Amino acid sequence: MNSLNSDLENWGWNSFFAEQLAEIPEGIPVRVVEVHRSGIRIVGPSIDEQIPRFSTTQDDEESVATVGDWLLLEEATHRPIKLLTRRSLFHRRAPGKARKLQLIAANIDTLFIVTSCNQDFNIARLERYLALAGEADVLPVIVLTKADQTSSPEKYLLAAANLGDNLQIEIVDARSAESVARLAKWCGRGQTVALVGSSGVGKSTLVNALCGNDRAATGAVREGDDKGRHTTSGRTFYQLPSGGWLLDTPGIRELQLAEVKEGLEQVFSDVLELAAQCRFNDCKHDTEPGCRVQAALKDGTLTPDRLNNWRKLAAEEVQNTESLSERHTKNRAFTKMEKRAVKHKKDHEEI
Repeated sequence: MNSLNSDLENWGWNSFFAEQLAEIPEGIPVRVVEVHRSGIRIVGPSIDEQIPRFSTTQDDEESVATVGDWLLLEEATHRPIKLLTRRSLFHRRAPGKARKLQLIAANIDTLFIVTSCNQDFNIARLERYLALAGEADVLPVIVLTKADQTSSPEKYLLAAANLGDNLQIEIVDARSAESVARLAKWCGRGQTVALVGSSGVGKSTLVNALCGNDRAATGAVREGDDKGRHTTSGRTFYQLPSGGWLLDTPGIRELQLAEVKEGLEQVFSDVLELAAQCRFNDCKHDTEPGCRVQAALKDGTLTPDRLNNWRKLAAEEVQNTESLSERHTKNRAFTKMEKRAVKHKKDHEEI
């Protein structure tokens, strides 16, 4: 098994997953690197094939195998028999009116949050990504690109640094191998990194620089608004020369937060610390006497934008989480009703 563990490390395997083999020691571990409607692509030592999509239950989106997951296969048939417990999971509420979660990726070690030093730079969007990383207990690294297109890149660096203490922030020129080398410490053997960011920030160029080739398509950016067209059509895993794995994601147009309460608390810890000092426990932070939040607004230690962003994201998270909870409750009730109906029919057939 030690030899197997060593071989699997090339795909991001570690002791966290190895300990789970005690339950099913005869299973073959493989990693999911692509997800399609028709099936999933799995890789491992001497294995690279597509199999049907796998889920442990029918009414829970988080039980569906997604990119980055580890599966155990039956040795003789290569049939999936177990989805290993995840170290981390990124998800969002699915776009549109569907009340369900959409899985983005699992078992990520580091999240590169890519944004550019131009009109794309958006504090509220960065806060959303940081909340995702915080909830998943994944290290976030803010990667600032296109610094050559501005005369004052330091203002973007300072704005990003104000989002939290000890944040990892790197300014890179994605066209320069020497500049991109600053990211190498997060891309070593067995490490898994994911890139997120809107279209046009240079993610595909950054992927090509990290991979050392032109594996990802790049596209032009519109003049006037610095918006880019989608050049990544799906989540794609790349194996890096350094031995790590890189997951590129499409530009996410709609990132609805759900079930990330702890992540938001981390991102807005400064606001919550102020709120905890208010005179009244149920303070709405508007006109109540003894409101520490309003006092911070007046003395400039808290900005109105920061407070508004917290209120907006917190309300969105609560609404989406409650909506998902209602759907899960309805699904469980329907499943129980189906089982009772089947049992009732079977009992009558036996009479």
